[in-house]
Amino acid sequence: MAQATLAEPARDASAPPTPPLLASGETILALDLGTRCGWAAAFEHRILSGVAEFRPGRFEGGGMRYLRFRSFLGECAARTSGLRAVFFEEVRAHAGTDAAQIYGGLLATLTAWCESAKVPYRGVPVATIKRHVTGNGNADKKAVIGAVRRLGFNPVDDNEADALALLRWALDTNAVGGLR
Repeated sequence: MAQATLAEPARDASAPPTPPLLASGETILALDLGTRCGWAAAFEHRILSGVAEFRPGRFEGGGMRYLRFRSFLGECAARTSGLRAVFFEEVRAHAGTDAAQIYGGLLATLTAWCESAKVPYRGVPVATIKRHVTGNGNADKKAVIGAVRRLGFNPVDDNEADALALLRWALDTNAVGGLR
């Protein structure tokens, strides 16, 4: 059985310095929810990012995606000194029914996990993230990837770029301060 882990593929993308907002041991996690989930984490004045795959195997039920995601969240908390806050891309429109249902299941899994772990969480509209990183709330995937690259990161795809853009928004706006 394949499992998604924080370390696969984790790259130290610490070129842009993290603002002095994190106390030692505090971790902020940013997620672009999907079966191919982009993630970015700021901790110990470093930023790590990657993509985790939660697709069920050929002989597994669809619920395995959500069990893998829940395990991934637990691993993120365990491999750091705990999570200070989780931010996720708040999507209002999806390309298809499957994407909407998967997003809803991942969102339910995330919010339930955060509630039980007592970790504050917040959804951020896609246009807000795009506007922050590109200057245009309607920017396409290429523009977001380009903007994230200009910040010094090297995302493998748009999922990782979206998570990095969301993390930059959270750090730049001190959004964690509003999540008590």
